[in-house]
Amino acid sequence: MSSKEKPTLGGTRIKTRKRNIAAPLDPAAFSDAVVQIYLDNAGDLELVAKSIESADLNFSRYGDIFFEVVFIGRRTQPGTVKPDEGERHPYSVIDCEPKREAILPSVVYIQKILRRRPSLIKNLENVTRRFMQSLELFEENERKKLAIFTALSFSQKLSGLPPETVFQPLLKDNLVAKGIVLTFVTDFFKEYLVENNLEDLISILRRGKMEDNLLDFLPPVRRSAESFAKHFTKEGLTDLVYYHSKKIFEVKLKEIKTVLTGKVTEEINVDEVIETVKQLVKDANLPEIEVVLVVWDGLMDAVQWSGKNQQQNVNSVLRQVKAWAPLLNSFCSSGKLELELMYKVQMQCYEDAKLMKVFPEVVRSLYELDVLAEDTILHWFHKGTNSKGRQTFVKSLEPFVNWLEEAEEEE
Repeated sequence: MSSKEKPTLGGTRIKTRKRNIAAPLDPAAFSDAVVQIYLDNAGDLELVAKSIESADLNFSRYGDIFFEVVFIGRRTQPGTVKPDEGERHPYSVIDCEPKREAILPSVVYIQKILRRRPSLIKNLENVTRRFMQSLELFEENERKKLAIFTALSFSQKLSGLPPETVFQPLLKDNLVAKGIVLTFVTDFFKEYLVENNLEDLISILRRGKMEDNLLDFLPPVRRSAESFAKHFTKEGLTDLVYYHSKKIFEVKLKEIKTVLTGKVTEEINVDEVIETVKQLVKDANLPEIEVVLVVWDGLMDAVQWSGKNQQQNVNSVLRQVKAWAPLLNSFCSSGKLELELMYKVQMQCYEDAKLMKVFPEVVRSLYELDVLAEDTILHWFHKGTNSKGRQTFVKSLEPFVNWLEEAEEEE
């Protein structure tokens, strides 16, 4: 027998890399678990919130499904709002009565959940955006409940719901054309204004990039300022109607001012400018007084101001007045309008330090160019009602007024 040791298997042990084993996706089990929490607590949202907080569930993976269960009582088919298979509970937002007192507890409940699980904020955005884009798949009373919920969410300053998440997805052509969007935002506006003022609502619309585009909520066949006013007046939202009318008015004035300033800067023929402005005024249906004021603003915006040279600024203003007097004359067609122009010149000279001393020269120039009548100037001097800088301007204009009155006595 050989005394040699028998050979054994040997060598270097090869270490195998440990792999991360992903847990299988099981949205149905997650949904059923959340539904069961609602059922176990009989829809008591205080108790549901506590159970959710302690539940060993994968919210980071199934956050969207969680909010589907909150809103409609069960999970939906991927990418839609259509119910999927699985358990359902009857305590969702769309199961509530379409009243603020019935829906407000759900808003408070979600706020609590988001404070404890802030990572779910993005999921709330996702689900809200999807629901807004799919409003036509909800029943009319369900859409109203969603509108009330959304309004209360903004009123309660619910985390994770920026205005653009709500308003921008609404602007799908088919939703707007069917009037679904108009009904939704009407319910939203009415509910939000119960506890908030119009300024708060406009702030939300501004953040949602809708402040200047309110007509986009109306179907194309009804998209006009008149239809907007008629609809929201009927719904009792007269403050919103007034705001929108004022906004349109300001936009039209701004357009006229921009066009006028551009043409004056380009030194277009004055007769051509007059016709252009008259057409714009006709199309916009603007009050005569506002037209006079915006024409003056447009002319002054086209002046090339000098930084510190006071006399140069005076000369620039007087040169502008002389060159464009026919334009001013076209719109100062009565003593009342002439007086409004004087008040406008007074305010601009008062508010702009570099023009404080130019007031009497501008008034005299406007008189010599037949834009202002003698009676208008005398009325302003003796009975003017605008107090801004009046004492200074009256004193500076006194020599010219004395000259006018002496000339009148001689005649």
